[in-house]
Amino acid sequence: MITYHYASLQDLPFIVDVYNSTIASRMVTADIDPISVDSRLGWFNQHNPQTRPLWLIKSDQQPCGWISLSSFYGRPAYDKTVEISLYLHHDFRGKKIGQFMLNEIEKFAQTAGLETILSFIFGHNVPSMQLFTKMGYQQWGFLPQIAELDGVKRDLLILGKQLLQHESI
Repeated sequence: MITYHYASLQDLPFIVDVYNSTIASRMVTADIDPISVDSRLGWFNQHNPQTRPLWLIKSDQQPCGWISLSSFYGRPAYDKTVEISLYLHHDFRGKKIGQFMLNEIEKFAQTAGLETILSFIFGHNVPSMQLFTKMGYQQWGFLPQIAELDGVKRDLLILGKQLLQHESI
C-alpha cells in the first residue's frame, strides 16, 4: 500500500539520502557530489502544503522516496507553473509507485489551482522519460549538451503537461 504525507524536517535526512543515492548514476541529477542536509534547508523551507508540497512516500509504511512541486523561474507570472521532482529509493523503482504518485500530485495540483507541471530530465535517463511520457507529459524543450557529467556532455529535456482546469458553474 502506497501512502504519503507532507514532509517534516525530521524527514529531511531520508530525503537527502535518497537524493544522494542517485548522484553516482549520473542519470538523475546535475549534482556531482553528495549534498548535506544543511545545504537543503532553504529548499525544504520553500515548500508549503497549499501549493508547493514536499511529500514523503511510503510503501507498506516504509519510507521509499519523495515527490515535490517547486516554483518555476521565481516570477509572479509563473505562479501556476511548477517543477516536479520525484525520487525513489532504488529498492522501490519499477513498482508503479512513480505512476501512482504522479497521478496523486497532479490531482493535488489541480485542486490547488496549478495549471502546468514541468519536468527536467536528462536525455539518457530512459526510465524517467518512459514514466513521464506514459503519464501524458510531452517534450516541450531540448537543451543539447548543456551538462557535463564525468567528461560526457548530456542533453536536458523539458517535459510538460497542462492540467485540465474544471470550471465552476
